[in-house]
This record gives sequence, structure tokens and C-alpha cells, in this order.
Amino acid sequence: MLKVLIVDDQDAVRMALRVMFEVHGLSVLDTDNPDDALHLIATEDIGVVIQDMNYGQEHTSGEQGVALFRAIHQLDPDLPVLLMTAWASLETAVQLAKDGAADYIAKPWDDEKLLRNVQNLLRLRQLHQENTRILSQQARARASLASSFDLCGLVYQSAAMQQVVSLAVHVAPSDAPVLVTGPAGSGKEKLAEIVQSNSRRKQKPFVKVNAGGLPDDLLEAELFGAEAGAFTGAQKLRIGRFEAAHGGTLFLDEIGNLSLSGQARLLRVLQTGEFERLGSSATRKVDVRIVSATNADLQRAIGQGRFREDLYFRLNVIELKLPPLAERPDDILPLAEHFLASFDAAALGTSAGAGGEPLRIADDARAALGQYEWPGNVRELHNRMHRASLICANRVVRAQDLGLDAAAQSTGTGPGADPAPRTRDSDRPGTAPGAHEPERALIEETLLRVSGVVSKAAAELGMSRQALYRRMERLGIVLERRPKL
Repeated sequence: MLKVLIVDDQDAVRMALRVMFEVHGLSVLDTDNPDDALHLIATEDIGVVIQDMNYGQEHTSGEQGVALFRAIHQLDPDLPVLLMTAWASLETAVQLAKDGAADYIAKPWDDEKLLRNVQNLLRLRQLHQENTRILSQQARARASLASSFDLCGLVYQSAAMQQVVSLAVHVAPSDAPVLVTGPAGSGKEKLAEIVQSNSRRKQKPFVKVNAGGLPDDLLEAELFGAEAGAFTGAQKLRIGRFEAAHGGTLFLDEIGNLSLSGQARLLRVLQTGEFERLGSSATRKVDVRIVSATNADLQRAIGQGRFREDLYFRLNVIELKLPPLAERPDDILPLAEHFLASFDAAALGTSAGAGGEPLRIADDARAALGQYEWPGNVRELHNRMHRASLICANRVVRAQDLGLDAAAQSTGTGPGADPAPRTRDSDRPGTAPGAHEPERALIEETLLRVSGVVSKAAAELGMSRQALYRRMERLGIVLERRPKL
């Protein structure tokens, strides 16, 4: 059970607070010594600290309280600290609230308000600890996966991607056809590479073809090959993609755009493994594993008569669903930093940072990256970071370097609108729950209840506005601006 730690040099204050909290079922520790307080924080499960600003009648400057707060913050930056202050130390307490304290409370205090604040802070602390535990488990799972399998340099942190990658490496050793689905630019080809690199065919050819980009008159020659003289301009033997991939894997990208006649030709070879080169009557047989990808809704296409159902079931033995980048916000910053480092290394012709400071992302750019919807997914993020690496000043990428202003305005986030809380992934159907969901849900629910007024939400949660803004930024909660009617 999380404990409340009271640090005050007045016995009467400690006793009054202890009785109030214990009556309401809270576990309490108290001390009059800052050094003892630090020891208790290091050894006990402390959920919130209530600390005085001065210790001893001869001390009135608040410097002792500042020193204690700084030491607590260094020991555990996420531990909520409520400052109890008289008027003499009010200005110092206000500054500490800006520097990370949860809030400050003037003496004499309001029992009801203080109790509510402490209960809310304990709840947030408990949720944060659970978040940390889950994230630690996810980090260990990612490390285990990366040490056991070839992930082809894939960068991710989200639980959603962990599930997809785990499934990919699990089915990779089989010869089952795999269908990778997801929006354009989300990384479907990278997932296909992971399947190949962890399969029994990893030493064999991995042949890629944009199936949806093949016109019907070239489809057979491209996929199955052509004899010399089979058509005008065919002056020599042409080996098709199926033959080139023999023993390995054939990656058919944009399969949803393949024409119906092309689908019929493809279905035959998938059923039998047999085909004829264009201009030849000799039947050839190949051993090829098929991995295909599409950003189309094939079920809808089947209903509309644009895609063959029998081909769909041939391709879709295992489906790997890639969520859009907006539904896996935990991946945005790691990917952005990875892309920036790669551009930096390429520009310098050596490792990032050689010959100067490495490129870095400023806080305003980090916030902008987290608030943007990323309609172009990972491909758009890659291009935005490339742009920023070329135009940023002093090797620091700032928000304006990303070129997101026009796109942000188009989503209705301009001035003169009513705020409403929005998270990156909480409202989208089919999204895997993130580790931060309980903590995020509590804050989001409070913001909705007070119509997005941060000062009111902070008061209900028992923290300063600055502390709430810090939590909102960490959790990816954005105050969306809705145009007034």
C-alpha cells in the first residue's frame, strides 16, 4: 500500500495530518528531519510527500524546503510533493511548483481539499507505477525478441507493434502464405523482410514486385517470364519473378490493385505451383513462399466484385495487421530520433556527431511530433525528419523545421476555438491498450468533466497546472481546439 510521508518540524502539524489521513484509511509515515525523509523515500513505498518549507524556528527563508525538494526530485523525479507553506515562503513554493512540485498548500490548510488532493495524487502515483511496470515488461520483451530474431533494424516501442512483430517471427519458419495489411507508408515491406529473414528460406532469394503496378499486357512476362520472340521487342529469354524466387520468397506488394484477369493468372500458379513462360508450352514448377501486402480493404473489394475470394483465402493464411502510426504514438519519437541519426550519419559520412554536436530534437518539436495525426504514417515521418535535418539551425530540430503548421491548421486546432481533450490512441477502435491507459483515462475523464479547463482539472486532481501540463505532455494528451459554432 502506498504511504503518505509527512515532513514537518511541528509535532502538532504532523499529528493532525496523521489522524486525518488514517481516519480515511491512508497509511502514514512522518518525520521532522529532512535526512530521515530521504531515507524513508529510498526504503519505503511512498506515494506522496507533504513537506514543510522550514525546519526549526530560526529558519524562515524556505531554503531548507528547497534543498529537500531538490533532493527528493533527484531521488525520484516522479514522486508527487505537496509543499506546505506560510506566507513568508509562498513565492518560493510557487517557483518550486513550476519546477516540478505537485502543488503548494498554505497554512492553515483546508482539510477536505488537502485530503482530496492527496487521495488523487496517490491514485495517480499507483497508476504511474503500474505503467512503469508494464513498460519495463515490454522493454524486456522487445530485448528478448531482438536477441532471438533478426528484426531487420525495425525501430519500435509500442505494444501494438510488439504483438505484430511477435506474430511475424512466430509464423516465419513455416511456409504459410502471409498477407500484410495496413495503410500506405506504415512499413509493410519491412514486416515482409522480417518474415523472410527469420524463415527457413532466409538464404534463398527474396524477390519483390509491385503487383498492382503491372499492366495486364506485361503481367505474364513479368511474373512468369517470356521466351525470346514471344512478343515484339522480346529479343532474349526473360526470367519471370516466380522463377527468380525459386526456393525463396516472392513479395507481392499492392496486391489489392491487381486486375481481375491478373488475379486469375496468379491464382493458378498459387494452386499448383505450375506456369508456362510466355511463348512456351513447357510447364514449369517452382517452390516459392508468397508474402503479399495491401493497403486496400480486401473484404470490401470482394463484396464489390473487385477481388477474387478464392485468391484472398490463398493469400491470407496468416494476416499481419500493421496499425497506422497515429495509433502507436509510442513509436513516433524513437522513429524520429532514428531517422535523424541516420541522416546525420549519412551527411557526415561517419557516425552521428563526428565533427560536431549530433542533431537533436527540441522540446517544441517533440510536442509537435506527438500532436500530429501522421496521415502519411512512417513514410511521412521519415520525410519530415529528412527535411528538418537539412534546414534546422544550430543542429537543433525545432517545431517549425518539421513543416507541420499547415497540416495542424487543417485539423481545426487554430485559435478562437473551444478546447477538448484528445489522446493519440484512446478513441480508435481496434487499438491495443497502451500501458498508460489507466493514468491517461483518469486525467482525460477529469478534463472532459471540466470542459477542458486545465486549472479546474488540476484542482480536482490535487496538483498545480504546471504539474498537470507535464503529465499531459508525457501521456500524449492534447487539448484539441474545436471551432465555435
